[in-house]
Amino acid sequence: MLKLDKINVYYGAIHALKDLSIEVKEGEIVTLIGANGAGKTSMLKTISGIVKPKEGAIKYIDKDITGSSASDIVKMGIAHVPEGRRIFANMSVMENLEMGAFIRKDKSEIRGDYEKIFEKFPRLKERRTQMAGTLSGGEQQMLAMGRALMLRPKLILLDEPSMGLAPIMVDEIFSTIQDINKSGTTVLLVEQNANMALSVANRAYVIQTGKIALEGKGCDLLKDENVKKTYLGG
Repeated sequence: MLKLDKINVYYGAIHALKDLSIEVKEGEIVTLIGANGAGKTSMLKTISGIVKPKEGAIKYIDKDITGSSASDIVKMGIAHVPEGRRIFANMSVMENLEMGAFIRKDKSEIRGDYEKIFEKFPRLKERRTQMAGTLSGGEQQMLAMGRALMLRPKLILLDEPSMGLAPIMVDEIFSTIQDINKSGTTVLLVEQNANMALSVANRAYVIQTGKIALEGKGCDLLKDENVKKTYLGG
């Protein structure tokens, strides 16, 4: 479904991604783990067109999307939930969800999708008229994910969805990620909570200083001694 082939990204003199290659197959949850500054967020921004690679190719459903604009990539069905949630704080919950559907023309189906989001996230329904900036961190993450799902994406990119959340909320977010995947959306997950991320992933990659250092099934990497020592606190 998605293939990155020898991607190189630079920020001035800083070589952020170095010949990075990954693949995400339709229907999978693929996780990328690594330390702060390893290049995880740069990779997601490159896929979604926010950052342009200097070299390499990105293919999505057999189409070369290297260098495509962020707006065109959204229209192709790739939704990006950025690190730090980035909800519209001065707009209501409902208005945020409406923004998620801004490129859709099927108005009658959009109404039905609002209800599906409220079924998935009942707390958002209770707070539909509330200003998004007044929600808790967990509720804001739910809203960011709900807003992305209003696009009806084929592929959703999630950047650190559990960051700063209480343990009970982390469990809820990861359960929702699995539900999103079961309902037909492919997931590429960047996450510092390596234990949780690997436990839900079909496959996973470990990134170190802009390069893929290791790849394999999520369950296999959970048992890998180097991964345990470096990322799982074991």
